[in-house]
Amino acid sequence: MGMRRTRSTKNPPIFSHEFVIQNHADIVSCVAMVFVIGLMFQATAPVASLFVALQHNVTRNETDSSENDVTLYTNGLKDILCVFFYLLICVVIHAVIQEYILDKLNRKMHLSKVKHSKFNESGQLMAFYGASAVWGGDLIVRENFLSINQLWEGYPHNELSFMMKFYFIVQIAYWLHCFPELYFQKTKKDDMLSRIQYAVLYLVFITAAYSLNFSRVALVMIVLHYSVEFVFHLARLLYFAEKTDLANTGFMVFNGLFVLVRLGTITLSVLTFWYGLEQSNQPSVDREAGNFNTQMIRINCLAAICLLQAWMMWNFINFHLRRMREKSASSRKQLKSPVKKKKVADEDISSLPEADQNTASENGVRSRGRGKKNN
Repeated sequence: MGMRRTRSTKNPPIFSHEFVIQNHADIVSCVAMVFVIGLMFQATAPVASLFVALQHNVTRNETDSSENDVTLYTNGLKDILCVFFYLLICVVIHAVIQEYILDKLNRKMHLSKVKHSKFNESGQLMAFYGASAVWGGDLIVRENFLSINQLWEGYPHNELSFMMKFYFIVQIAYWLHCFPELYFQKTKKDDMLSRIQYAVLYLVFITAAYSLNFSRVALVMIVLHYSVEFVFHLARLLYFAEKTDLANTGFMVFNGLFVLVRLGTITLSVLTFWYGLEQSNQPSVDREAGNFNTQMIRINCLAAICLLQAWMMWNFINFHLRRMREKSASSRKQLKSPVKKKKVADEDISSLPEADQNTASENGVRSRGRGKKNN
């Protein structure tokens, strides 16, 4: 009889949970390619373009010549299709960063399971925060938002440039893609709550700012916040890589910037929603014109931003107070450690055989005697 060789690792059944998790990047990229290939055929191009290209475009002629026409974009329901397509792209990019960068670093550092999960989370977020902060900073310079009065003058800001709208579409798509990633990455239940919490907060605030045409002030706040979060996750990665000195410096920089950005965000929101937009206040909402500058909406936006900053600051203070208590408790334990060491040594001696006990005790008496003579 011939013997059949059995494989130690079997391929999971097709369409099983394990199969989808292992091959989710390939599956999602194939779905995205369907929309891209659809642009190549005349029959399917109108439908495929709804997913790939930005919708709700308008043309503005700044001069009498038609050559100087400028294409701007507004928001609308068709943006949902565009967000879905770029959600797929975010899943693919997430998998590429994980496989070709983070997994290779993990294999070199030999992290524990807990640190492995946190390392992957910080690696992904650091890449996104860094890219978004640089991209947003470039938009602020290009759109001339450096002067603070540009954040409210000319409201409603319902006509955006291509890159401005694309930025917000990508932001919404990224935070939406975090929910299927909980399944793809096999996130533990203990870590799910925190990840869902910050993904929902980002999604709600960015979507609200985009829908209510407060994109300018939202862009500035996003860049400020992402810059600080980038520093935090960079320091966290350095900590996992055992670069203690650099990590401590990074955390110190983060602590200072975190407080400054919280104060700056509150100041910016008060100037924009309480003083700046008050100059062009409307009695009611004008949906056709995209004007949501009513007193009720502005107060709600201002309250939501201030409450969020206060909640973040509260968590920040509680974290550092807990660290201080832990350090003081550990220092007290270190003071009591000599007594404990003596007790442990006595217990170790008593656990030895009788002859070894006598030898160990005699050595201890001799060492104490030499110590007295030296004194």
